[in-house]
Amino acid sequence: MSEVVPLRAADSAAVMMMLLAEDQTARILSELEPDELRMLGEKMCALGEISPEIIAQAITGFVEKTEKLGLVAHNRVGQVRSMMHRAIGEVKTENLMRRIVPEEPKTSTLELARWLNPEALVPLVKDEHPQTIAVLLIQLDPEVAAEVLHSLPPEIQPQIIHRIATLGPVAPPALEMLEELLNQRITECHGQRPLQMGGAREAAEIINGTGKVTEKRIMSELNKLDKPMAKKIEEEMFKFEHLFVLEPMAMGALLRDVPSDTLIDALKGIGEEERTFFFRAMSSRAADGVKDEIAARGRTKLADVVAAQKEIVTIARKLAAEGTIVFGSSDDDYV
Repeated sequence: MSEVVPLRAADSAAVMMMLLAEDQTARILSELEPDELRMLGEKMCALGEISPEIIAQAITGFVEKTEKLGLVAHNRVGQVRSMMHRAIGEVKTENLMRRIVPEEPKTSTLELARWLNPEALVPLVKDEHPQTIAVLLIQLDPEVAAEVLHSLPPEIQPQIIHRIATLGPVAPPALEMLEELLNQRITECHGQRPLQMGGAREAAEIINGTGKVTEKRIMSELNKLDKPMAKKIEEEMFKFEHLFVLEPMAMGALLRDVPSDTLIDALKGIGEEERTFFFRAMSSRAADGVKDEIAARGRTKLADVVAAQKEIVTIARKLAAEGTIVFGSSDDDYV
């Protein structure tokens, strides 16, 4: 029998998640930070076949750690509320919890900041010292941090990156100062108004996961309710990367309607791996010709790439509406 390689902590956690029921796993995942969710999700997807030896190793490691740690008190009130909700329902739970915990601890401002939109975060730090901004950005999901950085003045962006790269350990007083600053800036920027935590992008991400039948019903009603907002959500729902799921025949139908120069500019903005979704719908000769044109095009402005990708998305949306191409193949796509 081959030797079992010891599991790393993240791999062991991924195995444990796969052993639990889905509702149990969902409750645990809801307690994690964005970067933790991403790491654990990647590990879970990469597990492949899980042997009995691996399962035994993960469980043994879990038992050994729990013997030393006991039960942590993190979000105990939330755990009790969730259990109560399942047992007696929402209304009774809320009334009972008000008696059990009259004053629940407030979520810290820094914790809240980790879940805010970049648009809400930028006004809070745009005039602050690069060191302060650096401390905030390392608390955020990398994609959110990148958007915040992009929205800040270009002249301070290199300073912020340099400070992030050389930051080292962050003392608790520094985080406390950042929290006080965020509280102050939230009051200055927003007063008593709630911070923006949603938006067209978040709504689109949710709708994208509901299935085609539900999506069509929601978007139809939303068009009647708020047509401009429906258009914004639709634009977020249909991104250039969504074209990657097209079958070669459907992709071929799309490419026949796309001007050559538009295709070249659009493909300049993606990597070699993503380009294969387009090349596989072409003949070898046509694909080689496009590759040569991409190489010969040289540097292309980001604005031109974005415009070209949007043009292709518009063509794809038109063809999808006509029934020429089809996205998805889930059960919800059929009646």
